[in-house]
Amino acid sequence: MKPYRTATFYRDGLSTRPPIEGTIARGFLRIDTEFFTGKKLGKANSASAMPAQAPAGPQPSSPTTAGAPALQGAAAFPDDLEVFPLPVTKETVARGKERYEIFCTVCHGLTGNGDGMIVRRGFRRAASFNDERMRQAPVGHYFDAITNGWGAMPSYAPQIPAPDRWAIIAYIRALQLSQQGSAPAEASHAPAASGGRQ
Repeated sequence: MKPYRTATFYRDGLSTRPPIEGTIARGFLRIDTEFFTGKKLGKANSASAMPAQAPAGPQPSSPTTAGAPALQGAAAFPDDLEVFPLPVTKETVARGKERYEIFCTVCHGLTGNGDGMIVRRGFRRAASFNDERMRQAPVGHYFDAITNGWGAMPSYAPQIPAPDRWAIIAYIRALQLSQQGSAPAEASHAPAASGGRQ
């Protein structure tokens, strides 16, 4: 029988049989939840604690949060992984640099300051990885942003497989270390903390 042709052998008249319920395609079994979601175990489907994606610009303060300090670092993203779920090697960072230069520099720039070529040509400014808020963000936040998009940034999950997303994040951490104390003057942020994340 030829796929998608009609057939009298089966009651539904189709030669192609539907997959058994729960079938997972070869190569798509996602046992390691942390590796494939960037979320802590048991938190992969928890959306209640995740901050909403807010549009750029000043936001009105709600009565419950007015005067309260904004959450920083891992506290702002409680479900996100704080450590890499794979060993970070020289090869991982080199692969991340290669992928970063292909997919990320057009918006985030070669140094991660958010001044890529399309930003210079009028597109909305991308996040600067050298801003203190981004330095403190856990690695799982970056993985979530690459996977699902964030603000004006679309999802890159179809283009970038999970291992390459982690490699890009490892390279971003290396960029942050290399740019510590040399962030762009137009961005306002707190002094860079000593030491870097691994």
